[in-house]
Amino acid sequence: MPFGCLTLGEKKDYNNPSEVTDKYDLGQIVKSEEFCEIFRAKDKNTLKMFTCKKFLKKDGRKVRKAAKNEILILKMVKHHNILQLVDVFETRKEYFLFLELATGREVFDWILDQGYYSERDTSNVVRQVLEAVAYLHSQRIVHRNLKLENLVYFNRLKHSKIVISDFHLAKLEKGLIKDPCGTPDLSGNPPFYDEMEDDDYDNHDKNLFLKILSGDYEFDSPYWDDISDSAKSLVASLMEVEQDQRLTAQEAINHEWISGNAASNKNIRDGVCGQIEKNFAKAKWKKAVRVTTMMKRLRAPEQRDSGASSPVPGGSTCPVTSSNTPVPSADAPEGTPVSTEASVTLQVPDSQNLAAIITPDEPEADPLQRCNGDAAVPLQTPPQTQDDQNG
Repeated sequence: MPFGCLTLGEKKDYNNPSEVTDKYDLGQIVKSEEFCEIFRAKDKNTLKMFTCKKFLKKDGRKVRKAAKNEILILKMVKHHNILQLVDVFETRKEYFLFLELATGREVFDWILDQGYYSERDTSNVVRQVLEAVAYLHSQRIVHRNLKLENLVYFNRLKHSKIVISDFHLAKLEKGLIKDPCGTPDLSGNPPFYDEMEDDDYDNHDKNLFLKILSGDYEFDSPYWDDISDSAKSLVASLMEVEQDQRLTAQEAINHEWISGNAASNKNIRDGVCGQIEKNFAKAKWKKAVRVTTMMKRLRAPEQRDSGASSPVPGGSTCPVTSSNTPVPSADAPEGTPVSTEASVTLQVPDSQNLAAIITPDEPEADPLQRCNGDAAVPLQTPPQTQDDQNG
């Protein structure tokens, strides 16, 4: 079934898995997210490279909902700063989403590699993000997962554009959105802090959200000491608790720090990145543990039925019996009461195997390995196209 023929909600004519592999060569996994696995893929006819996101239906209702939601949203959007959906396949067991391949690095990793980085550089990145957000808001779409990991350079050229990815939490605005979303302490160096124990996730997140709702933040020293008043003014205007006083994305684009000459050319790389780098490394470890725990919970009903568990490769199995931790069924309707007496098994990844869970730093020229056959055959990455060079 070609892209564009799948209409959500109607009776489905499922693809056969062979239809996917007839058109694309799928490479090895490059990253595992909370809801999906991410591969490199090559169109067999054009030799063009893409990103493939695979959602497994057996992982539960939340995963299926995330896949359907990302398909629905991405089919609605077209913007040069948003990673575009190219193809969709749905088999009886999986959803396959094929997207443009961004060959550049995540924004934060790119910043760390620079010897010189100024507010003017930051302003250029923020402007592109705001333009994409303003477009989404004009379509009544809320992304709900904007963070450094989801901002990527489209290619490795010096003046590459920024693209936004990961729309599985995005939402069409049909009124007031009240449900909290995301994990604010997993984005590197957030403006909100809570000094709870790191493993006390429930209270930790609750206190963070309360601080967000009350606008309880500071421009911490020494990290903000060299930042211009204009930059602080923009941040404060975007952090306003009262909606009618908060800048819209379009209004923020017109702020002097974005469209004027207020952004400083002073090198702020060392002062800003030192603390962020430390927090970002810690955040990636937290993300690894959370991804593992979430996937275990999503698969818990299936494992209870089969009496077996599927350990993370290279990980250790740690039985944990809890009398006060709810473990909801992944397929239960929303709002269904959950039992507070459950025995769950958590997968604790060994440190050397974190690369299978968190985002790895990819080599410059890492040959793909085919995973849709018995033998592993290297795939050759085609030369950069004119479109890549133009960004």
